[in-house]
Amino acid sequence: MTTTIAAQPAPKVSWVSVLYIGGIHVAALAAAYWGFFSWSGLFLCLFLHWLTGGVGICLIYHRLLTHRSFAFRPKWLEYPFTMLGCMASEGGPIGWVSDHRRHHAHSDGELDVHSPNKSFFWAHMGWFMLIEEDTHHTPEYFERWCPDLYRDPVHRFIEKTFILYPLALFLALYVAGQWYGGLGMSWLIWAGFVRTVFVWHTTWLVNSATHLWGYRSHTTRDDSTNLWWVALLTYGEGWHNNHHAFQTSARHGLSWWEIDPTYITIRLMQLVGLTYNVKLPKIRPVTATNPPLVNVPTISPAKPGFGRLEEVV
Repeated sequence: MTTTIAAQPAPKVSWVSVLYIGGIHVAALAAAYWGFFSWSGLFLCLFLHWLTGGVGICLIYHRLLTHRSFAFRPKWLEYPFTMLGCMASEGGPIGWVSDHRRHHAHSDGELDVHSPNKSFFWAHMGWFMLIEEDTHHTPEYFERWCPDLYRDPVHRFIEKTFILYPLALFLALYVAGQWYGGLGMSWLIWAGFVRTVFVWHTTWLVNSATHLWGYRSHTTRDDSTNLWWVALLTYGEGWHNNHHAFQTSARHGLSWWEIDPTYITIRLMQLVGLTYNVKLPKIRPVTATNPPLVNVPTISPAKPGFGRLEEVV
């Protein structure tokens, strides 16, 4: 007797995503016209790359909402910071977190939403333009992968209205630029469109490049790697193998040379009382009386007395 495996339905094109992403890319090409360049526009582009990408996506969407590696004091600060994440144009918080949690549950497996085992393009950007049957952002999908945010009425409101925040930022940039000195188009193109494309492709590299190239400090069941140049572009997110080994850790750069600006930002917030319950790996020395535990990722190659990392939960 033979077993027949049902064929998966072909992915469906998400025309909203294709048109929005394509439109922003086309609009960003206007930066090639020298008349739209300004040093203030370039400065705002880089600053907002950090603010919307580094803080909004890497710190808030990823380390806070997805993995709860720290908490805000007071908690309501989570909501305006989440709106900041929406300004990166990577979707609403509930959908983003749901997809990322599913990625961790099935990393580089058949059910991973963006594994480069399918293709680099798929992992980088194809997965949210061609939607597979079981990854549609339905209430059932949210309840399965993100029940904590889905049951929060404020986060549900932000999810439903997420597109308004980047559009409001675009409008604010144009109006402020015009007021500042007739630089509305410069600020809109550079700090709006170019910055958005820059945020997209740098953060998307975490899904694609850091599952293909780089080094592995820890044994994990996926192909995650640490890649210095992705870490440089994403404020520490490129230490991805470390992250997959210790998913709830607020710190991704675990060796002294693995600089992690996002963790530094969390620590600075903690110093002024804005964050607490910051979760970190801790060192336990490996000795004859304290051998490494089974199924806990270790630093390799092992050195006597160097120690191993244990996740604090």
